[in-house]
Amino acid sequence: MSRVGKTPIAIPSGVEVKVAGSTVTVKGPKGENAWKIPSLITVAVEDNQVLVGRTDETKRARALHGTIRSVINNMVIGVNEGYVKELEISGVGYKAAMQGTTCVLSLGFSHEIKYEIPAGITVELNKTGVEVKVSGHDKALVGQVAARIRLFSPAEPYKGKGVKYKGEQIRRKEGKAVA
Repeated sequence: MSRVGKTPIAIPSGVEVKVAGSTVTVKGPKGENAWKIPSLITVAVEDNQVLVGRTDETKRARALHGTIRSVINNMVIGVNEGYVKELEISGVGYKAAMQGTTCVLSLGFSHEIKYEIPAGITVELNKTGVEVKVSGHDKALVGQVAARIRLFSPAEPYKGKGVKYKGEQIRRKEGKAVA
């Protein structure tokens, strides 16, 4: 039995978990998430806990058991507390600005990059536009939006210009040596 999969998920107060057929829906103060469960996995809500099991002992069922439990746990945490990814933009003239639901990035190109923020995600900027905070209730979507913003101009190793995660260490390289 999977050590991760057999661990019950505690449901905090204010969070509601429903299982309807093969869909698990989690509602909380931050929002609502739903996930379709494969037929090899069973989900039950008992005594303010979510229990995840499997129908048979095939290799695929064993592989999905812990994964589905982790996904449901992430949904419960997301609708209760939410997830946050922080980015830093460094470089002369490099900054970000919000125009409605569009994030406008100036990253050293001849044009500004316009990135439409998906529903359920909140992007906050500091006054100078060099610190970006991506937050939401869906862990995968928060990570995906942060990764897309970073992908427009990842921090380069010579001067460190570009977008990086807060706390990320950029391995710096030495420039050309003149003989």
